[in-house]
Amino acid sequence: MRVRLDLAYDGMAYSGWADQPGQRTVEGVLRRALTTVVRREVPVVVAGRTDAGVHARGQVVHLDLSEGEWHTLSRGRDIAPETALLQRLNGVLGREGGAVTLHAASPVPDDFDARFSALTRTYSYRIADRLGLRDPVRRHDTAWIRPSRKHCPQGELNAEMMDAEATSALGLHDFGSFCRPREHATSIRLLTEFTVSRQPDGVIAVLITADAFCHHMVRALVGACLDVGEGRRAPGWLMSRLQEPMWDQRVRLAPPQGLVLERVDYPAEDELAARAEQTRARRSRAG
Repeated sequence: MRVRLDLAYDGMAYSGWADQPGQRTVEGVLRRALTTVVRREVPVVVAGRTDAGVHARGQVVHLDLSEGEWHTLSRGRDIAPETALLQRLNGVLGREGGAVTLHAASPVPDDFDARFSALTRTYSYRIADRLGLRDPVRRHDTAWIRPSRKHCPQGELNAEMMDAEATSALGLHDFGSFCRPREHATSIRLLTEFTVSRQPDGVIAVLITADAFCHHMVRALVGACLDVGEGRRAPGWLMSRLQEPMWDQRVRLAPPQGLVLERVDYPAEDELAARAEQTRARRSRAG
């Protein structure tokens, strides 16, 4: 019995997604809650791992239960198993501090894979680049950037130049200059959306969508745009880095707290298996 969970979390409360000995992580908290409810260890597969300090509004995981486990979740009450699972997990997670919330639990076809069936992931990033924009209430989801007066005498980032850099990276590329290397992992990605705009309240908003992101890719791409918007690098910097896909000391990682996983999109049910097979095959060839 395959089950999909949709969840959100405050990344500042955790040392990233992945379970790590001695560290408080989102996966660790979720799996402990599942153990309490299901009464055994339940592995989960996540759509995309997030770094320490990175938030999520639309994270997705899947897990497998037996038919017996699924139907006993209601404990004899007249509610659907998915409703019972949602209520009971949120009850346990609430006692953990409430930094993780489940929005939905639903049975899905066995072909559904939270990671490999995904079509795209979308992240947002918020930047306050002036003292007057620093809202302490939102300090956990907004990066406070203080542009260097040496490179940026106007005292604020040039959002238009940042947007031009972002647009230049659209398409299928080897993003090796923006991905921390991992053995047997490809850095070829299809970037379908990347925009930077100054909002009416003055905050800079970034939106970025790709078929998948590799380790540190979003923060490195935003960091490259920051370099240009601040005047540390000339326009065209991002494209020049794409021409030499190599992670090195020139990488600038934007702070994690401005980053939010907004959503993960999937195909129709009858296309799930084909999508997962296509994704696995592409990464296998690259590895």
